[in-house]
Amino acid sequence: MNKNDKKPLRNQKGFIDPKSIKEYKVYVETTLMEFLIFKMPDAPRKTIKSLLSNHQVSVGGVPVSQFDFPLYPEDTVIVSKNRIAKRNVRDLPIIYEDEDIIVINKPSGLLSVATDREKGRTAYRLVSDYVVSKNPKARIFVVHRLDEDTSGVLMFAKKYEVREALQNAWQDIVSYRGYYAIIEGEMDKPSGRLENYLMQNDLHLVFVTRNKEQGKLAITNYKTIASKDGYSLLDVNIESGRKNQIRVQLGHTGHFVIGDDKYGEPSDPIKRLGLHAYRLTLTNPINKKAYDFKTEMPLEFKKMFFESRVAQKKADEEAKSAKRKVSRDTRSATKIKKGEQRRQKRRYGKA
Repeated sequence: MNKNDKKPLRNQKGFIDPKSIKEYKVYVETTLMEFLIFKMPDAPRKTIKSLLSNHQVSVGGVPVSQFDFPLYPEDTVIVSKNRIAKRNVRDLPIIYEDEDIIVINKPSGLLSVATDREKGRTAYRLVSDYVVSKNPKARIFVVHRLDEDTSGVLMFAKKYEVREALQNAWQDIVSYRGYYAIIEGEMDKPSGRLENYLMQNDLHLVFVTRNKEQGKLAITNYKTIASKDGYSLLDVNIESGRKNQIRVQLGHTGHFVIGDDKYGEPSDPIKRLGLHAYRLTLTNPINKKAYDFKTEMPLEFKKMFFESRVAQKKADEEAKSAKRKVSRDTRSATKIKKGEQRRQKRRYGKA
């Protein structure tokens, strides 16, 4: 059972009734109008234009009204019976942006891309709305993904050719993929290297296999940062990019990632999956530009293992803030006093 199946109170905003939409996959470069005419041969051109102007057509979950909007292989076009609402982007956690890419710190609980049911509330949609708000003709492309409940560094391309270059050379251009993982118990060794062959079953669940011919090699390195109250915080880096490999390989050792009821039934002390992608280091194969994207450890992780340090840091920040305020107040009082003295001198001097 997928973890999301156990969320009865999950916000339904963004969920789509499959019966209210038609979904089409793009396989060749074309424009939106040409694609819709090809896929809807019985629909008059006027009807298709009306669908576009009424925002009933989306690409990757983002409503599009431009008839000449460019489409590329792997795009997904949706035609809806209902209007697809536009969204206002607020506080998008952007780590970095240039003419080729945009990188965000994805929150836990946010899908990277649309699913069969949920089309609206995704990282792809938020980033798309952001770039479109700056340039109506702009768009983004998926380079890689993070699981819904994994937070951290997530990158999108701004150009199709950049996406293709990054994806085609991903294993060669990425030199470091770092994660923080919280597990139950303590690893047998404080640091180590896990090498397993992984397979996926008919339920799309990944598992460890001894069959080297059918499985794919997954390599995960780990180092224990801290242990407390029956839990351990690990610094993990992966040399391969297999689906769910960190969760599966750590679980195979008997130490499941907390909150991960997809591959076990571990406890859930922080009410989220204990996995955060904190670092991604790579080189753009087109211009050879090197990138090293980093995010801080989530506050929930820090509190779980370094509560006293977090409290002390907060106290220090509050003390510094108070000191700055006192300093400002003192300077203000001094200025007021000196101003009053000058006024007194002018007054009595004239007398």
